[in-house]
Amino acid sequence: MTDLLHFDETLFHLVNSGCHNQFFDWLMPLLRDKYTWVPLYIFIGSFLLLNFRQKGLYICLAMVLTIGLADGASSHLLKKNVQRLRPCKVLEANKEMHLLVPCGSGFSFPSSHAANHFALATFMLLILGRVFRWIKIPLVLWASSVSFAQVYVGVHYPLDVIAGAMLGIFVGWGVYLLLIHLPIDLELAVP
Repeated sequence: MTDLLHFDETLFHLVNSGCHNQFFDWLMPLLRDKYTWVPLYIFIGSFLLLNFRQKGLYICLAMVLTIGLADGASSHLLKKNVQRLRPCKVLEANKEMHLLVPCGSGFSFPSSHAANHFALATFMLLILGRVFRWIKIPLVLWASSVSFAQVYVGVHYPLDVIAGAMLGIFVGWGVYLLLIHLPIDLELAVP
């Protein structure tokens, strides 16, 4: 376990300090800011409701459930039990660390940003990916970039975001399985 944590801290420094540049210093705080993605969420919700009506409404509600479950599991179940301190709390005196956003008051493991974004990306990939095949890679890149940004800005270790991503994938997949087993026809066709 000590070797794993040492590797995690080394990888953190590689991403947080080793990738440090002006463009990323501008971009990464934006990628991890929840308000950056509000227009995307509004677009997706509007698109689903306008094109798929009642099926779209069910999918939107399932997306809210997906995020709620991922966030609840990461923030209220795992973080409170694991209680791993954020790197910005542990390494704040380290001159090599670049903290680009406020550190946050909560614990670090797992990353809720990673859990939430991977849960939503996984769910949308499974629901929409059969109709809109092109959406799969952008969804994975979106969730991955938000997760990478968490390490880059200094608020999470790499293992935090990997665990958050795994949790999110599990939650997104679970909500999808739940939804397709309900007596609701959610088969989508290209609008």
